[in-house]
Amino acid sequence: MGKTILVTGGGGFLGSHLCQKLVESGHDVICLDNFFTGRKKNVRHLLGHKGFELIRHDVTIPIYLEVNEIYNLACPASPVHYQHDPIQTTKTSVHGAINMLGLAKRLRVPILQASTSEVYGDPLVHPQTEDYWGHVNPIGPRSCYDEGKRCAETLFMDYHRQLNLVIKIIRIFNTYGPNMHPNDGRVVSNFIIQALQNMDITIYGNGEQTRSFCYVDDLIQGIIRMMNSPASVTGPINLGNPHEFKIVELAELILKLTNSSSKIIFKPLPEDDPKRRRPNIELARKELDWSPTTDLEAGVLKTIEYFDEELSTGGFSGADGVKPGGSPTGL
Repeated sequence: MGKTILVTGGGGFLGSHLCQKLVESGHDVICLDNFFTGRKKNVRHLLGHKGFELIRHDVTIPIYLEVNEIYNLACPASPVHYQHDPIQTTKTSVHGAINMLGLAKRLRVPILQASTSEVYGDPLVHPQTEDYWGHVNPIGPRSCYDEGKRCAETLFMDYHRQLNLVIKIIRIFNTYGPNMHPNDGRVVSNFIIQALQNMDITIYGNGEQTRSFCYVDDLIQGIIRMMNSPASVTGPINLGNPHEFKIVELAELILKLTNSSSKIIFKPLPEDDPKRRRPNIELARKELDWSPTTDLEAGVLKTIEYFDEELSTGGFSGADGVKPGGSPTGL
């Protein structure tokens, strides 16, 4: 029998894929989003489905609903967006967590927090394991997101310890795929849009910094498995692809797959940008029987197809006008 499930940030990149999968699985889904970075077009095809409801709402304001589960994904997740209004970013992470935890407490339902690999900062441990406390600048330009998510994790654990609330915490590493915002400054979307338009591909730093890239379908499977895991599995659990690639290698792959005439150019690395990022996912393998299965080339090809169609149909016009740039990080 289907559940009624709340997804905050449901109009965003990850949230829209999660809503889609939950609806396909027979659940009634309430998608909550203020559309600061989420886009209605990501969930428009679900609006006629009897199991889908869309509410425009900001999680920093309390809301009262009747649901069986809560996935808390609401928060800008790319440096371009979360640095645009850093105060609101912190409020979204902290006040949003408090409001959603309060709702879960009233209803006595499980709640999942979408945390991030950014809680590890510029890590001194590699690859990153869940017991690593991180190397984070608390007063830098990225702190609104890094420390906001760290505080949210604290709140989730305290609600669990003090009130015995069933909580789940996942730490999401770089993820890519269809429905990414074209202006979010993330490295995959940046490179693909630039390559498709034969513009210079912008690498920040020397390109030797590394990331691990997880295709969105794999990540959504991991998120749902986490929610459905036993109550004793609280996390945090890393979700991401353990294969590590240099940024310049990603740029070269995208140039090859798009047959682009773009040239690679290099610009200074942004402040506090991590040099290396790769998850240790042994805990996810053990507790969730999960690991990603989509290789980078296959996933990038699907993402190229999405952006190529959006560009050819004018899907990025108006408020979504393409302005490639930004820091090469983010989920």
